[in-house]
Amino acid sequence: MAEIEWRDGEWDRLVDQLIKGDCVPFVGAGASAGVLPDARSLSRRLAEKYKYPYDRPDDLTEVTDYLVWWFGGDVPYVKSLICEEFRAGAEGMGAGLEPYALLAELPLPIFITTNYDDFLLKALARAHKKPNIAICPWHDQIDHSQELLSSEAGWNPRPDSPLIYHLHGSMRQPQSIVLTNDDYEEFITSLVADRDIIPPVIRAALTTRSLLFIGYGMRDMTFRTIFNGLQRVLPGMVRRRHVSVQLPPLGHRPEGGSGPSMMQYQAARFDKWRISIYWGTIDEFTGELRRRLGRHDDTPQQS
Repeated sequence: MAEIEWRDGEWDRLVDQLIKGDCVPFVGAGASAGVLPDARSLSRRLAEKYKYPYDRPDDLTEVTDYLVWWFGGDVPYVKSLICEEFRAGAEGMGAGLEPYALLAELPLPIFITTNYDDFLLKALARAHKKPNIAICPWHDQIDHSQELLSSEAGWNPRPDSPLIYHLHGSMRQPQSIVLTNDDYEEFITSLVADRDIIPPVIRAALTTRSLLFIGYGMRDMTFRTIFNGLQRVLPGMVRRRHVSVQLPPLGHRPEGGSGPSMMQYQAARFDKWRISIYWGTIDEFTGELRRRLGRHDDTPQQS
């Protein structure tokens, strides 16, 4: 399975960027797998509980659209229900949960996430750092921490007091989460209509630093929607080489054994966005990254 292996040069570049703070982790729902319910299992549970009658019980946006109708169009109420589900799961977070524990140890000033939970915040606090939180104001009822972003802690975050930017909202403010189909449409429309929605410190991070996508699937519409939307607003995102951790697809060989494998096909598609793919689980990735970071520490320093 040599095509799954990552070249040493890719590792060397990523390790060096992480150590120098020249990389921004971009964290998705898969990073919390096993602790929080994934979108599919949560969707099924809600679909069963509220008697969702259609043929897409695995699609959380479709089920939440139905719940909005079920509860008389009360979108804030539905968002509060979803946040309660995640808040209950977040109580079981262990101190050593990967990849959060590893990311928190690194000298990184900025983290971006589409997750609603506080796992990054808790991991950074456990690493004796003083993180700050800001939320993307994709609609006008979100408190997006303007006072913070106007201060040095916001516009010049440091590794010991990093900035966590919640692109899709936070369960601290249920009204801020991007959840329904209408939310996703409004989120992208707002990004394109007003590029200043993304604060300068985050725009600079997205266009001048390498990104490490962790917790997203290759067919994840959240990932595709985000990257396409951000790229329209910030075309400079494709100047740097990025990394995405991806599970190898099942049955990745084409029928009959001819033609490119699914991994080769997907790698070529991601390459248009200048994204290199690490094929493997998050645990495999963080385990190897820890090993290489430790080896880097053992390397004699040149005078």
